[in-house]
Amino acid sequence: MNARTIVSLVCGTLFGAGLATGGMTDPARVRGFLDLFGDWDPTLAFVMGGALIVMAVAWQVQRRLAGPLFESQFALPDRTDLTPSLIGGAALFGIGWGIAGLCPGPAVAALVIEPISAAIFVIAMVAGMAGARMLER
Repeated sequence: MNARTIVSLVCGTLFGAGLATGGMTDPARVRGFLDLFGDWDPTLAFVMGGALIVMAVAWQVQRRLAGPLFESQFALPDRTDLTPSLIGGAALFGIGWGIAGLCPGPAVAALVIEPISAAIFVIAMVAGMAGARMLER
């Protein structure tokens, strides 16, 4: 196993642990955040706020680096990345997130906590990804 793979596994594990610790693998908590006019749960707002702080620091660090450790250059998003396909996919993602209360990261982390219910979502997610790839061709 090379260093890039090990770093990816460590980062993914840390991300999943953070999602589980923050309660983001609980679909009811996510739906509670989206229920603005009912029993609103602000937990997700705090998780997002924490993520924004971490990303603000990461952007500052990235500006000072000559390049990434395991790639030849940084792959940063820009305005040309906004395609109809991306916007449509983002809309479908949001709809699915609101209905299921899970998105890909928490769903994979939830496989450890509630494997059966999370597996149903992950299987549907993988099928959707495969369907999107077939449509692109």
